[in-house]
Amino acid sequence: MTEHILQMRGITKTFPGVRALDGVNLEVQRGEVHAICGENGAGKSTLMKILSGVYPQGSYDGEIAFEGETAAFRDIKDSEQSGIVIIHQELALSPFLSVAENIFLGNERAKAGVIDWNETNLKASRLLKRVGLRINPVTRAQDIGVGAQQLVEIAKALSKDVKLLILDEPTAALNDEDSAHLLSLVSGLKDEGITSIIISHKLNEIRAIADSVTIIRDGRTIETLSLHDGSVTEDRIIRGMVGRDLTNRYPERTPSIGEEVLRVEDWTVHHPQEHSRVIVDSANLSVRAGEIVGIAGLMGAGRTELAMSIFGRSYGSAISGRLYKDGKEITARSVSEAINHGIAYATEDRKRYGLNLIEDIKRNVSGAALGKLSSFGWVDGRKETVVANDYRRSMNIKAPSVSAVTGKLSGGNQQKVVLSKWMFSDPDVLILDEPTRGIDVGAKYEIYTIINRLAAQGKAIIVISSELPELLGICDRIYTLAEGVITAEVPIAEATPEYLMQHMTKEKD
Repeated sequence: MTEHILQMRGITKTFPGVRALDGVNLEVQRGEVHAICGENGAGKSTLMKILSGVYPQGSYDGEIAFEGETAAFRDIKDSEQSGIVIIHQELALSPFLSVAENIFLGNERAKAGVIDWNETNLKASRLLKRVGLRINPVTRAQDIGVGAQQLVEIAKALSKDVKLLILDEPTAALNDEDSAHLLSLVSGLKDEGITSIIISHKLNEIRAIADSVTIIRDGRTIETLSLHDGSVTEDRIIRGMVGRDLTNRYPERTPSIGEEVLRVEDWTVHHPQEHSRVIVDSANLSVRAGEIVGIAGLMGAGRTELAMSIFGRSYGSAISGRLYKDGKEITARSVSEAINHGIAYATEDRKRYGLNLIEDIKRNVSGAALGKLSSFGWVDGRKETVVANDYRRSMNIKAPSVSAVTGKLSGGNQQKVVLSKWMFSDPDVLILDEPTRGIDVGAKYEIYTIINRLAAQGKAIIVISSELPELLGICDRIYTLAEGVITAEVPIAEATPEYLMQHMTKEKD
């Protein structure tokens, strides 16, 4: 009989007006990689917060057994002392502290009450080497990339003698190379006897690394599947997640493309601090009414920088080039000017730049176009509520009311609020930067449907995405970007992953 390191039975968690978990059961075998899948809002992260003590005993119903003994965690420190460590999707490193200081924060190497920096840095170096990261431990956390920060979080977990490592969307913000390295590391930890629970929307990664997967839907356990024999397909997992077959991951669309709406000519952008460094080099692109144009590029290619510089020069310095809207040259030297010209930009980082997470849905939806709701400098609160409710219904935002705090929504519903905000501003050009990052397949389909609906209304849409299948599935035309240079423009009928990758990795002449 296989030994279970973890058993969670009948876990029920209720928030005001919402039952997040309803009798969830989870069993994890010692030494395995166990995946948890489900749509945004299914309850995955809530379940892990209960396990790690973020939601303490008494705030939920049900039982937890860890290593054969009943567990009653009062806080995170309590669960960590038992060997359970969680790495949240939003990394918790302090940017101004060194890597070594972050690794041992709250777990300092001290003698007689004084931190032993030699021991701290030496042990940090060993841990960094263990996770395959070759950096100086005195480097500040803000000076390393997101992929390296994820590895520092794992090193921090290893410093606490972890037995069960929980990773919540660990590769959501990573490029392919960093993702592959992190997943390889998790497999290596399994060989060391460390059990892992991984929450991810990337089903190809789950099938590659996990031994079993538990599917949660609407706060309930649906099933647990073994992945050992390779018979469980991505479609099989999706069916469990959404409760139906998703025969086509991209909704059908018949394009109706009109006149050119936006054209960018000889657009050059320099780094905001290093003014001699060129980030976008003489870019030319255009988008027409009713058209969905994709921008493909590797991380660091300049995709986001290009989009932000077009959107009111919100990134960069010494920007040169010309913008044309409906055939006439325009200037958009600020975000408000860009909005007035009918240009909108939905950021890739919705939590930091796209939303006010401590505000309600209503105020987030109205935020980009308050002038449409105000007279004599006062916002009409009744109109604001009516508008927000209209978008809550039309966008299928799952929330008890428009007074719900946006930060409490799932990632997919937060993204719908971002889109609602820009739709309310009624732009002619909508730039969507990684519109489905961190979103499950069911919610992705809804976002694609919304994008298609906007295109059918005659909006000109630019989509930036790290997922080539996504661009191939929804776009009419794709530009490739490499080292700040547009290297190719290809109609969708001629686009293949191989062709796009060839031009995404093309070096400057």
